[in-house]
Amino acid sequence: MVNPIIKVIIPAYNEQDAIANVIHAIPEIVAEIIVVDNNSTDATAINAKNAGATVLKEFRKGYGYACLKGIDYLKKQNKKTAVVVFLDGDYSDHPEQLTALIAPILVDNLDFVVGARVKEFRETGAMTPQQIFGNWLATFLMSLFFQSKFTDLGPFRAIKYSTLLDLEMEDTTYGWTVEMQLKILKQKRSYTEIPMKYRNRIGVSKVSGTIKGSILAGIKILGWIFKYSFK
Repeated sequence: MVNPIIKVIIPAYNEQDAIANVIHAIPEIVAEIIVVDNNSTDATAINAKNAGATVLKEFRKGYGYACLKGIDYLKKQNKKTAVVVFLDGDYSDHPEQLTALIAPILVDNLDFVVGARVKEFRETGAMTPQQIFGNWLATFLMSLFFQSKFTDLGPFRAIKYSTLLDLEMEDTTYGWTVEMQLKILKQKRSYTEIPMKYRNRIGVSKVSGTIKGSILAGIKILGWIFKYSFK
């Protein structure tokens, strides 16, 4: 793959204090950084634009809605993207590790890579107990039903653009990450995990930071797993 076009999609909702840090930490190898403002009520969009990102608006609230908006934008471009990277806008991921994340795709021709938030590289408190348990349960069930080797549903992930289109992603909210991994497994695509550093986010999480968000995310994730286990 010569001079691959790499694009980054960042779904963001009320991340005005973090978004510029995220954008500035992304390596220059990336051709375009796309921030999808998911109906924020603060200066997220302005700060992202000032930091050099392309800013899209998605008024329907939902992580999946924002990701789908970014994909739709890529479909309309003339120059075809080679690799798409997803990461969060809260500065919990380490964007400078993007080159390590995409290496298995560029060097080994794999389809998909997840940045695994392993305990030894994770700041204390960066993941809540419910996140840790939810990840364990989801990946255990994926291993049980699909012989998966995934250990995390981490949001920092890279995928071949052609593979991403073939997955025909559809989840609009909390189930986005697990849907992608389940479809990778069902289509027998090549994948791996790369251990990544993970820190305490800037601001309060809209999912794991609330009881309601944690419960809804858990229901959605388990729903996708059981749906695909009987397909």
